[in-house]
Amino acid sequence: MTRRIAVLVPVATVGALVAALTACSSSGGSPSDTGSTDAGSTTPPPKDVVIATHDSWAAPDDLIKAFETRSGFKVTILKNGDAGTLTNKLVLTKDSPIADAVYGIDNTFASRAVDEGVLADYRSPGVAATPGGSSSPASTYDVPGDEKQLTPIDWGDVCVNVDDAWFAKKKLAAPKSLDDLIAPAYKNLFVTPGAASSSPGFAFLLATIAKYGVGWKDYWTKLMHNGAKLDSGWSDAWSVDYTAGGGNGDRPIVLSYNTSPVDTIPEGGDKPTTSALLDTCFRQVEYAGVLSHANNPVGAKAFIDFLSGKAFQESMPDNMYVFPVNPDAALPDAWAKWAPPASKPWSVPPADIAKNRQAWLTEWSDITS
Repeated sequence: MTRRIAVLVPVATVGALVAALTACSSSGGSPSDTGSTDAGSTTPPPKDVVIATHDSWAAPDDLIKAFETRSGFKVTILKNGDAGTLTNKLVLTKDSPIADAVYGIDNTFASRAVDEGVLADYRSPGVAATPGGSSSPASTYDVPGDEKQLTPIDWGDVCVNVDDAWFAKKKLAAPKSLDDLIAPAYKNLFVTPGAASSSPGFAFLLATIAKYGVGWKDYWTKLMHNGAKLDSGWSDAWSVDYTAGGGNGDRPIVLSYNTSPVDTIPEGGDKPTTSALLDTCFRQVEYAGVLSHANNPVGAKAFIDFLSGKAFQESMPDNMYVFPVNPDAALPDAWAKWAPPASKPWSVPPADIAKNRQAWLTEWSDITS
């Protein structure tokens, strides 16, 4: 999910995570926390393992070093733009891959990666075959072929967010739904990353397709006539144009995430100044996988097992503002109160996304250009 401002994990938290990881290492540990190797291999794998990620990758250095110490591999992270840009690059280089493993392909692009033969068969044993729970139903993880080629690592809801403090100051009721965004009262107030250049932007397009069906093009025509602004990516929408994003933005409605309000709790405060509209959300799941023709598939599998482990999973909310898929991973206290997931997120079957992606993007571009 290419979208969030990386937040440093407090030293005490990192220490606790590393202590847990080290404890697993000294006692044998589980493969998911320490990184596994293939049994029966007679040829030592290369020492370097290269991981291709999106630009929002962030992880505590101490955790990565603990993995390197335990596994014997040296990790190199290659950031490659948004999830869409990342997937496209992997497709173009699939016969001579730029890395050994990938983290950050999401459910809007996963079927393309599978269909193009980018990935080798591997699913980490650290993740249940059908992970989930009341807030993350297993059906949201389904991608054609993912039972063999993709390991779910995290999830989150792409949602419209509003600056409640701005609306209160203006004495204007904030919008509550997708329908409200085309109302005259909210003209020139909404900003979203574009669907053709951003994975959350594409997720928002999918939410409108799921809600309005064949009427989605009419909705987008009205949305653009009501002054919606399109940015190339989430960072510009949130950090530059959004009134609560830390810059000098003039748009109090933004396409972001259900966890984004946590980032607007003022220093010394106890509640956010913004909120997510949970009836507008599309659920986004991010995966990791071993690349076909990887130079170090053993190291790639070990790193994916590490991503699935409790220690790394518990680091994700504070570093990448995403929910872990590991049900044993604890969440920050503030998340239970201020980052509730959508109870009924909009969804589009992965097969429909794979079949219609290009046509939908072409039609969307014609409307928004």
